[in-house]
Amino acid sequence: MKFRQWQVFLGFSLIALSAILYLIQYLIFGQARSISYYFFQDIAFVPIEVLLVTLIIHNLLDRREKRLLLKKLNMVIGAFFSEVGTGLVSLFIQYIPQSEIIGKELKVNGNWTNHNFVSARSRLRKLDYSIDSKSSDLIPLKNFLLEKRTFLLRLLENPNLLEHDSFTELLWAIFHLADELNHRDNLKTLPDADFNHISIDMKRACTIVIIEWLAYMNHLKNDYPYLFSLAVRTNPFDPDASVIIRE
Repeated sequence: MKFRQWQVFLGFSLIALSAILYLIQYLIFGQARSISYYFFQDIAFVPIEVLLVTLIIHNLLDRREKRLLLKKLNMVIGAFFSEVGTGLVSLFIQYIPQSEIIGKELKVNGNWTNHNFVSARSRLRKLDYSIDSKSSDLIPLKNFLLEKRTFLLRLLENPNLLEHDSFTELLWAIFHLADELNHRDNLKTLPDADFNHISIDMKRACTIVIIEWLAYMNHLKNDYPYLFSLAVRTNPFDPDASVIIRE
């Protein structure tokens, strides 16, 4: 670790000041034995002080900082799902032959606990499903991603996202899919091999967005019940979901 010049100067200045104060104390009281005793007593306390400051107090401050950062991250993720994520999931569902199976796992409601969210994420990671890019027109998906490109670029400019690897990976997966679609002039007459390639890119983005959506719903359930209520009523995985409250 490289120290700056002012840090070196400050260190030597503090040591010199300490030595001067000990010298003044000796000149006034003339008790070298007493000064030595308290000097070594202070030195003996240094390891305990290091323990308190670096391991305990620093750990508490670090936890607080991480909670604040997580709160900011969840605000960014919430903006993503409000502006892009929910609509993107609705488009992806059209290309998933087993969409009913995924929808059954993701019918989130107010009775879900943290255990339900963890179990659902675990099952979804193991779920083997396919995406068929030929099963529906790709043009609406292409237009949607291009329309949201500026918004997604602004998200990447947020330095807080550097602390959230999975969400950053999601953004890159979406950008890659958008580029793949944008570089093809005619999305209806592609060879089968090219459709298969696009299907793989779509599945990569879809898998990550589903996992992130579930984590985001868990966060809303714990911290923002009113936002969670709206998210449940606009659940893109639930075909029976309705924003209108009837009971």
